[in-house]
Amino acid sequence: MLAFPCGLAWSCHLRAAALWEPPSQRVLQVGYGRAVGWLLPTSPFSFQSQPTTSDETVVAGGTVVLKCQVEDPDDSSLQWSNPAQQTLYFGEKRALRDNRIQLQKSTPNELTISISDVVLSDEGEYTCSIFTMPVRTAKALVTVLGIPQKPQIFGHEQPIDEEKIARLTCRSSGSKPAAQLRWRKGNKELKGRCTEVVEDPNGKTFTVSSRVEFRVTKEDNDAEVTCTVDHESLQNTERSTTQKLQVHYKPTAKIEPHPLYPREGEKLRLQCDGQGNPVPQEFLWEKEGSDTPLQLSSDSVLFFPFLNKSDSGTYVCTATSSMGSVVAKYNLDVSDASPVPSTSGPYHAVIGGVVAVIVFLLLSLLIVLGHYLIRHKGTYLTHEAKGSDDAPDADTAIINAEGGQASGDDKKEYFI
Repeated sequence: MLAFPCGLAWSCHLRAAALWEPPSQRVLQVGYGRAVGWLLPTSPFSFQSQPTTSDETVVAGGTVVLKCQVEDPDDSSLQWSNPAQQTLYFGEKRALRDNRIQLQKSTPNELTISISDVVLSDEGEYTCSIFTMPVRTAKALVTVLGIPQKPQIFGHEQPIDEEKIARLTCRSSGSKPAAQLRWRKGNKELKGRCTEVVEDPNGKTFTVSSRVEFRVTKEDNDAEVTCTVDHESLQNTERSTTQKLQVHYKPTAKIEPHPLYPREGEKLRLQCDGQGNPVPQEFLWEKEGSDTPLQLSSDSVLFFPFLNKSDSGTYVCTATSSMGSVVAKYNLDVSDASPVPSTSGPYHAVIGGVVAVIVFLLLSLLIVLGHYLIRHKGTYLTHEAKGSDDAPDADTAIINAEGGQASGDDKKEYFI
């Protein structure tokens, strides 16, 4: 509605007519008094609100929900269409036969749909439209994340010799955008030397490769090397691969006798205990001072069925593997046939201590008992001898003693 102020000296008369043409040609013809002019009007459609949507990110295989809302539908229906401009839903009516696409909500002010089992080809701009004059639209960008495959480690298939350089490669395909790879040996982080990103044949996902190099030692044998892929599609979960290293190193050896204290006339077995990777497979036995080897075989045991004093000496075992040879020595001293010192010394010492305590207690008991008997024996002799001092002979002493027991110190004589 247009309003024009009228002066008191004017005789006001307003004539207006709206002549509507295509939007680019719309004008308003206004006559005011004797003046006639042309004014550009404000389009009534500029007061209509636009539909609202939001961009969505979804992991491949997941479900994405697209919501479109509008404040003034103007008695028209909302519509969703895909990046190929195919109509998915027009109001509550399905337009595309795809069971993955389902209607969630349809009202004059809202149209919400869902797409399940999303694939990479579902990515793109989806359009929400409301067919008023003019048509109002809103875009929603759907981004589909490609999940990286479990990484694979290459270069560990063959054992690595100690002090050599290990070169390992980790590779993961199918990520979108390109994933990140990181290395770890045991609990220690390893820094990758280089990373390579290559687009997959589908033109949407990427293959990522990372290489690491480090010098190995004997301690790295059976060490675990882990490659982990980091990607937003994994949603804070870890996807990794672990491989054990096989490191070849020089052997070690030591000789152990069985029994520990060899005696003349007994059997003896010398065990050459060889360790390494690979384990020694050849053992050479020699005796110092002898020109002839005693034994050369894969058997690590040198056996003596009956020891003699002449067997005493230094014996040498040479253990050999593909990584080299190592020498171990043992000095054999054959003892006499008499019993050898027992290895159970501490046990016997404990028993000896217990026996000593028992003997001490018995002696103490005997002393106490003897002292008690002596005291009681002295008292008996004192009573027996009472009255014997005045007796001229033994018989009289006995009579006096018996009389003393009956009547104390009184002495009485009777004549018959």
